[in-house]
Amino acid sequence: MQDKRFFSTTRIVMIALFGALAGLLHIAKFSLPFAFPGFLEFDFSDIPLFLGTFALGPVSGCLIVVVKILVKLVCLGTANAFVGELANLLIGFGFVLPAGLIYKHMHSMKGAILALAVGSVSSVAVAILANRLILIPFYVYIMFDGSWQPLLGMMSGLFPNITQANFYTFYLWVSVLPFNVMRCLIAGVVSFFVYKRISRAIERVNAKLSPEGRAFGKRDAIALASVIAAVLLLLLFALLRYFLWD
Repeated sequence: MQDKRFFSTTRIVMIALFGALAGLLHIAKFSLPFAFPGFLEFDFSDIPLFLGTFALGPVSGCLIVVVKILVKLVCLGTANAFVGELANLLIGFGFVLPAGLIYKHMHSMKGAILALAVGSVSSVAVAILANRLILIPFYVYIMFDGSWQPLLGMMSGLFPNITQANFYTFYLWVSVLPFNVMRCLIAGVVSFFVYKRISRAIERVNAKLSPEGRAFGKRDAIALASVIAAVLLLLLFALLRYFLWD
């Protein structure tokens, strides 16, 4: 996108569109019980996230992650006291920040490949560390009052010999690692092959909405105010759903 202004109409609209699409794809998640624990659910929401980050940059990518999570919370709420949402936030940022920064400074095919590779490794590493240090301890405490038995029972179908002592060996290295490698690989391959078409479409939209040299104007202000209002409404509905409806 040629327009260097952050608050351009095109950028604001694209953040909203990529975020909404990622949120809807995140809702359409499904489990792979033959290979992974049922609570590790796969979806295709990383594809618009990867594309949006490459097209708009790392800060916009982070905003897309936030919009995606808010859309999911409004539509489905949280089933695990926001543990899953925290995981998505950390893992999403784990990809967006390094990949977006690399591609911003190496805007070429080689840069895209390097950005995908580094971003994927970073995202997988964040997933492993976050699960080990934050997510699983918090999940066990908040959902099961500190008891490991329900969680072990959820994984015993795949790992009959699992115990609290060897839980992280099975979970981190046989579940979280391959699951997130698969997630990044699929999204990365799809994004690599369709990005140019998406990028050209964004350039055409940008030429109409934010022609080069045009200062921040009324249309930009309306677009920005509309997106801020939409995000605040999503946040409000997410909180109402959690505290009242659920």
